[in-house]
Amino acid sequence: MALTEFDLIHQFFSDMGASDHVLLGVGDDAAIIDTTDGWVLHVSTDTLTEGVHFLPDCAAPDIAYRAVMTAASDLAAMGAAPRAMVLAISLPEPDTTWLEAFCTGLRDASADARLPLVGGDTTRGPLVITVTVMGETPAGQCLLRSGAAPGDRLCVSGTLGDAAAGLSLLQGELVASDPANAAFLTARFLRPTARIGLGESLRMSATAAIDISDGLIADSTHLARKSGVALHIDHRQLPRSTAFCAVVEPSQQLHYLLSGGDDYELLFTLPQSTALPEGCTEIGRVMAGSGVSCDGMPTGKGYDHFGHR
Repeated sequence: MALTEFDLIHQFFSDMGASDHVLLGVGDDAAIIDTTDGWVLHVSTDTLTEGVHFLPDCAAPDIAYRAVMTAASDLAAMGAAPRAMVLAISLPEPDTTWLEAFCTGLRDASADARLPLVGGDTTRGPLVITVTVMGETPAGQCLLRSGAAPGDRLCVSGTLGDAAAGLSLLQGELVASDPANAAFLTARFLRPTARIGLGESLRMSATAAIDISDGLIADSTHLARKSGVALHIDHRQLPRSTAFCAVVEPSQQLHYLLSGGDDYELLFTLPQSTALPEGCTEIGRVMAGSGVSCDGMPTGKGYDHFGHR
């Protein structure tokens, strides 16, 4: 017997909503989320489409994990504490085997991002996953793209270029002689990590922040424009993983580092007097003016959903 929409929701998605902040989850007309006195709510939505944001042969658990983390990264960029998420999914067919695998990745991401699933929608159509996330910050303490000031340091978490290199490996554009390097880089694309803890810790110290989804140059440009400043990037300071350096030729590395995207690291600005968080790197500075420069190096334009890299 074919699954109805309500059968599908009950069987696969109704048990992921447990949280101290969830008063009512999946199963009614709307969820009820308890909010914190003196805090404000942040809401963000991301959509992943087959063939655009993930490859057609991508494993179901990885699709689910990536969908949650790309949305959760927006909360990290705001310094928001995660509270809940809703999922809307369009499926060509209600394939129970695929859905069971999908929910494995969904549960993993829900736990890792601290985002209980409290509702959503299912429908028939091309494979499209939309995740809406909700989080909170104390009033007046959220991170914004605006606020960077001349003299601030430009900083980034983690390493850059890994996810783009991982995608190139999956597409056969790069080859890794060491399976461990291939596994590391492809995991950085398939299973990104939203830097939620770092975002929360930066609330009272960073002057501006954004997550790197479309590439360092593209997202730096957003931050510079919103803050009304110029950003100078020192390409020699861009953090690179051992696996990235082993797989990507030196002549190609700058392209991946500046324009690759999909790393979901945090790019943020700090006053000179503020200590750099562990695991982060100072990559440049904030100056008066406008735009983004990188030591005269070609910068590319990053990812555009309606264009090309």
